[in-house]
Amino acid sequence: MDLTLLRTFVTVHRAGSFTRAAALLGLSQPAVTSQIRTLERQLGRPLFLRRARGVTPTTIGDELAHRAAPHLDALIEIAETELDEESGVRSLHLAGPPEFTSLRALPALAPLVAQGLALRSSFFTGAEEALEGLAAGHHDLAIATTRPRGGLLTATPLCDEEHVLVAAPRWAGRLGPGTLRHKGPVVLEQLPVVEVHESLPLVSRYWSTVFESRPALAGTVIVPDLRAVLECTAAGAGLAVLPRYLCERALEQGEVVALLDPPVPPLRTYFLTVRTGTLALSHIARAHEWLLSAAADW
Repeated sequence: MDLTLLRTFVTVHRAGSFTRAAALLGLSQPAVTSQIRTLERQLGRPLFLRRARGVTPTTIGDELAHRAAPHLDALIEIAETELDEESGVRSLHLAGPPEFTSLRALPALAPLVAQGLALRSSFFTGAEEALEGLAAGHHDLAIATTRPRGGLLTATPLCDEEHVLVAAPRWAGRLGPGTLRHKGPVVLEQLPVVEVHESLPLVSRYWSTVFESRPALAGTVIVPDLRAVLECTAAGAGLAVLPRYLCERALEQGEVVALLDPPVPPLRTYFLTVRTGTLALSHIARAHEWLLSAAADW
């Protein structure tokens, strides 16, 4: 069986779409469609059912993917290993959200560089894109806030991220702790908001968990990086909801203050995800174990 056809098939199975698979493979959609049809003719069975949005595998398609994908990944790994051995290092490609990957994951993996590991990273603000890239073989590990479905990816809880409602000290002084305790969101919604997106994902999650309501707010400053959100908040641009790991130092130094201390703070879980079977590869297993061990102190 032609390995090129198998690679295209596995990519379509993982991506759930001929269009996404074509983009991942660097091929045209007609080329992907033609390769899948060729493989279906060779097998004498349909492998996918066409839907309005993408494709779903048939029973035969699922069975072939689960049998072929680990072997195909192993062949790719052999080829990459040969290249790595020529340079004397092993490469690991990590994907994840920019702030968490930069401030937590990459520093935790840094000691492995002295053991012959070369690190590469890609940043994604959305979990779906990172997991699609992992499934297609572009990454070895992915950190995401979504647990993937199906058996082609395996996810392990990495850590919980606590969210804190913060603002510059002058805003907290203007509001007053008593006012916040009694009037809560009514008072807070009079403040400007700093967020990463117009949909206010972090503020909305905080309001839903703490106040059991939706915020009557609009973003005043929108910047697509939590580190920029922190800087703008410390400079007095408004309130923000930030991960505690990101703003801990600013809290300790008084650059920002926590406006509330709810008994059950909002949490978001990060998952460390690999393609099923790839933990048999020593450099991926070592990085995976290293991150899980480091996360125990996060």
